[in-house]
Amino acid sequence: MKTFLALYMGSDAPVDPSSLDPSTIDKGMAAWGQWMTDHAGQVLVTGGPLGKTKKTGKDGVSDIRNKVAGYVVVQAESHEAAAQLFENHPHFAIFPGDSVEIMEQLPIPGQG
Repeated sequence: MKTFLALYMGSDAPVDPSSLDPSTIDKGMAAWGQWMTDHAGQVLVTGGPLGKTKKTGKDGVSDIRNKVAGYVVVQAESHEAAAQLFENHPHFAIFPGDSVEIMEQLPIPGQG
């Protein structure tokens, strides 16, 4: 099995959770919980929502914005199989999330 990082991507414009209809939140969280239960054998790290972003670079530390809204780490036989886990995921099927981006965790060079 291979390991994959899945990033839940938000929309271009930030969504204030308090602006969502409470029934949408309830429906979405129930579906999300069911997705986690259905894929419990493949979820290695539960992950969760992410807050504001800081960037550290040559010029120091600054506040920035990106579209990453959360993450989860899963295992699957292939990249395609990992991506298929997220088809119709509640993140974008119910909530206003844009997509889920999935990438394989590769070995560290020189360490196997």
